[in-house]
Amino acid sequence: MPHYMFQASYNSDAMKAMMANPQDREAPARALIESAGGSLISMYFAMGKEDIVAIVEAPDDETVAAVSMIIGASGAFSSGSTTKLMTPAQALKAMEMAQKGAAAYSPPGG
Repeated sequence: MPHYMFQASYNSDAMKAMMANPQDREAPARALIESAGGSLISMYFAMGKEDIVAIVEAPDDETVAAVSMIIGASGAFSSGSTTKLMTPAQALKAMEMAQKGAAAYSPPGG
């Protein structure tokens, strides 16, 4: 199954709620992802632009898009993004495909 990286930042109301009532956010994230047919590989709180980074395995892009919509509609986040990930073997295949097709492309002005 494909892997995806989800990154998000909580809004101030969500942060206040977690400070007032510390809670495990991994359990509800895992339940949501599993209910859609995927699995939560890992989840981290982060110190930086994003507050949350999660690695998810899901059957397809549509499943991840649906989960992202549910999370976005919750109103708990001020921003978020999802990145589809490739294994090194998939990247190697892409490199080989690019090598074969590079001669067919000419850049602008070239």
